[in-house]
Amino acid sequence: MIEAIDFRNALSRLTTAVHVVTTNGTSGAHGFTASAVCSVSDDPPTVLVCMNRAARSHVHFVGNNTLCVNVLGTQHEPLSNVFASKLDSDARFEHGIWDTLVTGAPALEDALVNLDCEIESVQDVGTHSVFMCRVVAIRQSEQEESLVYFNRAYHHLRQSEPA
Repeated sequence: MIEAIDFRNALSRLTTAVHVVTTNGTSGAHGFTASAVCSVSDDPPTVLVCMNRAARSHVHFVGNNTLCVNVLGTQHEPLSNVFASKLDSDARFEHGIWDTLVTGAPALEDALVNLDCEIESVQDVGTHSVFMCRVVAIRQSEQEESLVYFNRAYHHLRQSEPA
């Protein structure tokens, strides 16, 4: 049997983009830092987002049925830490400049990419919920430096010049 710590240690070597995932609805704006986001299909455009069911904002994401995946650039390392902290939701959104696209979920104005989504289904797997999300709006920036997470640390990834 694979121990949880061995699994976490192994996956710390999986380089991932860093995201702040947000929602808004009747209970207000909420968000969290996530690395477990990936493409599912381009037809229809679909992504999946994994969230721990014990997270205090989990109920709000399920209730609102919408979310925005904000892909972070290198300048957003402090913002990633804010959304991973114990700060309450209102205090988190005091950082960054936010607007909305289609769903009303907060979209970070200077994100590398915003994927504004409707949650189509939720499946519980172990400690987490997997949100299958239909992308209804996309906004991209011209930035070329991405914030990534590898081996339990942030790193900066810059697009290389063509050879």
